[in-house]
Amino acid sequence: MAKLSKILIFPIKSLSAIALNHVEISAGGALKGDREFALFDRRGQYFNAKRSPKFHLLRTSYDLLERLVNFQHNRGQFAPITFHLEGDRQALTNWFSEFFEQALELKQNTANGFPDDPEAWGATVIAEASLKAVQSWYADVDLEQIRARFRTNLEVDQTEAFWEDQLLAKSGEVVPFKIGDVQFWATNPCQRCPVPTRDSFTGEIYADFQKIFSQQRELNLSANTERSRFNHFYRLALNTQIPLTEAGKVLKLGDLITH
Repeated sequence: MAKLSKILIFPIKSLSAIALNHVEISAGGALKGDREFALFDRRGQYFNAKRSPKFHLLRTSYDLLERLVNFQHNRGQFAPITFHLEGDRQALTNWFSEFFEQALELKQNTANGFPDDPEAWGATVIAEASLKAVQSWYADVDLEQIRARFRTNLEVDQTEAFWEDQLLAKSGEVVPFKIGDVQFWATNPCQRCPVPTRDSFTGEIYADFQKIFSQQRELNLSANTERSRFNHFYRLALNTQIPLTEAGKVLKLGDLITH
């Protein structure tokens, strides 16, 4: 049976992931700690990797128990530096503003983080086989690069490629499924942005990445997939909602998927 094989959260939106063995569902129906922090510009708009490739030059690591974040530069342009996520908030904000060369504000949301799609605040879900299929479309991009480019929260193994597409229904409808004892509602296929077209370590653009992806995605779309959900084919992974009734429940590696 399909089971949960990887849990990734991204404590600061647009920066590196951390892999977990288990994760609690937050009060707002998200993975606790996922996209808990996000940067905003002076206009109150998200400042993220969609807007600046410089995000790709940063490697972040975390000590979640101690609430510490460490930054390193991929090209060694500064010494590693560590901040406390709460205690050093102003210093961290100033550091981001200096690195990105503009005034920024770091905000926190512990209830449900800062999801890309406010109507699909739950985790993103994908079959590991789907990532491997996508990787096969690019001879010079390895699986870890594909994983880092598409930044999905939950991976499922022991399934066929694009297994997640079977959980799509017509617009406005949701499809219930469970991971362990946590209820999910599948909403829509995730629309991708410019980020996957870039090398996650250098920010360098892969020429024709989106064109190759869209052509192959259409060719590999199952006949059983709800095709009306694909107004274009630059979509990968499943967006979800997690009902607020699930708050406090825990997802664990190895949990079975049922629907």
